[in-house]
Order: sequence, then structure tokens, then C-alpha cells
Amino acid sequence: MNVLFLCTGNSCRSILGEATFNHLAPAGWQAMSAGSKPTGYVHPRSLALLAREGIATEGYHSKSWEALPATPDIVITVCGSAAGETCPAYLGPVLRTHWGVDDPAHASGSDAEIDAAFMQAYRTLRARIEAFLALPLAELQQDKAALKAAMDKIALIGA
Repeated sequence: MNVLFLCTGNSCRSILGEATFNHLAPAGWQAMSAGSKPTGYVHPRSLALLAREGIATEGYHSKSWEALPATPDIVITVCGSAAGETCPAYLGPVLRTHWGVDDPAHASGSDAEIDAAFMQAYRTLRARIEAFLALPLAELQQDKAALKAAMDKIALIGA
């Protein structure tokens, strides 16, 4: 199963989601990430945070949703609503859910405050990914409506 973490810039949240999912996922599950308007770089604070958490960072890069290595089965949008972000709508026969997370790339303040915004985004995504992976996935893959309902409920974690 291929899971796509999708946002606008593909420099922070979707990269954090992709890397964390791949770090935790069982065999047969693979995450990728993309943006509708990719920045062209992964935010250095995202990479530093992942490294501190013991998650591999090699090979992650900002990319367009037009250049996906595989067709997703599930699309998880992670755009935040606080900044009035317009979240891209992936069109295609996939299961979709929205796990909104505020964009730490727009955080301001001291280095500690900005780092805290990145950590908050990571913790929220990790908690949701862990909840997703704790679902009876083999069973839910046969019942798309139940899987969608479970994924939509997970969006409330840390919200």
C-alpha cells in the first residue's frame, strides 16, 4: 500500500510524515510525499529534527505531485487551516483524509520557539501515524468506508 502525504510546499510537514511513516511502517506499506507547489528544498529544521529522532533523512527531497514514484492508494493532506492555506485536492481513485497541521516553516520568534513549532508538527504527525498503524489494517483494507472513517477520526488526535 502506498500512502501519499500531500501539502503545498513539500518542505516540512509532508516530509516529516513521509519519513516518520516509513520509519514505523510494517512491510508492504510505503509512504511518499509531494507538494502542489514544491519549494524545491527540504527545510533544514525538518531534517535536523528527523535526525535527532533517529529517523533516516537520506533521499528525501521536495517534489511535485506530478512526479510521484508510484500511484498512491491513500492520500493524507496535511495543510493547516490557521494560515488560510489552500490544500491541494488530489484527483484520482484513492482514499483521502485530511490531517491538518500548522506549517512550522511559517513559525517566527526565537530559535527555541521555531524549533518548538517543528517539534509540535512532528509530534502531531507521529501520534496520528502511530494510531493509523495500530488499526487492524489488513481487515480495514477490505472495508474502505471503515478505513476512511478511522482515518478521519485520527485527524482529531493532537488537533
